[in-house]
Amino acid sequence: MVDRQLFKSVKKALSKYPIVAITGPRQSGKTTFAKLISKDYQYVNLEDITLREFAMQDPKGFLETYRDRVIVDEIQYAPELFSYLQLYTDDRNRNGEYIITGSQNFLMMERISQSLAGRVALFNLLPFSLQELRDTKYQTSSWEEYLIAGSYPRKWTQQIDASEYYENYLRTYIERDVRLIKNISDLSLFQKFLQLLAGRAGQLFNQSSLGNELGIDNKTVESWMTLLEVSFIAFRLQPFHKNYNKRIIKTPKVYFYDTGVLSFLLNIRSEEELNIHFAKGQLFENLVILEMLKNKHNRSIHGNLYFWRDSAGNEIDLIVDQGNVLKAIEIKSGKTIKQEFFKSLNLFSSLTTDSENFLVYGGDAYQKRSNAAVMGVFELEKIQ
Repeated sequence: MVDRQLFKSVKKALSKYPIVAITGPRQSGKTTFAKLISKDYQYVNLEDITLREFAMQDPKGFLETYRDRVIVDEIQYAPELFSYLQLYTDDRNRNGEYIITGSQNFLMMERISQSLAGRVALFNLLPFSLQELRDTKYQTSSWEEYLIAGSYPRKWTQQIDASEYYENYLRTYIERDVRLIKNISDLSLFQKFLQLLAGRAGQLFNQSSLGNELGIDNKTVESWMTLLEVSFIAFRLQPFHKNYNKRIIKTPKVYFYDTGVLSFLLNIRSEEELNIHFAKGQLFENLVILEMLKNKHNRSIHGNLYFWRDSAGNEIDLIVDQGNVLKAIEIKSGKTIKQEFFKSLNLFSSLTTDSENFLVYGGDAYQKRSNAAVMGVFELEKIQ
């Protein structure tokens, strides 16, 4: 059993809110997590057609039948429930009455903002993090192995081969979830879009380039990218907004929510293939940014994530904006620390007086240098 870092925060929220909502990718462990955190709750899964029809056709009857500490899994299948949840929880006034889960963040967020604002605590449960796997039987000392394997719980706990797991995962996602969220007639073209996007991980999101290569317009590219974000496959990292008297890039960069998915899409099946792959640096960058994102969600750490890049090509891979301080993080996959790794950090330090500098590299030594703290990916909690 892997202890999820989100446990304490969710447990605390159950004593303060009538509803706790848990979103995240399909197979990120939401159901197992919800059952463990509240073992005395009744469990209802709306992937069951009979229960789904009950919830959709008679939401009042459904919430009268299932009340007083209930887990409603995959609630996005019955959006009719949301407005009635507001009425019933207001009337009964009981904290921790419902735990709702869903795999499509946008659909849930839209309904929550419309009906449940102020009544719900919302959490994102992403796949395992390196910190969660530490001191378990699944712990690894190789970031390359972890990057290729990805971090979905079932892949680790059932010891499923990565190629087999992600082939099935993506086929299910494309054939099922994509059709559920958006009616895409040419699924093979969408799959090609997904593969092309994987080759651009860690790069600026260029809609025109993708559209031209696929023969689709910018509106379709944006729609498909939003679909990937909604279903926790990929996300956009926004550029840092402060100018510092230089022209800055305003286009977001694209990353994937799981490096196992990303590696599979790039046909990387082994550490040897990773080490000679043209995108190794981008994959490592995706890994570090993803782990920082997981740590942020899992520990309820405040601070938004950005990157910074000016028109001359100077770039900071990741900036954590904590309000009173900026944490500037440069990411390099090389295992030998080189002086050139600090170039962008030194430049950024000259532009601002409120930054702390960090270099995350492919090695494992920890060094506290005068211009930056240097560490490997297994030491990222030192940045918090």
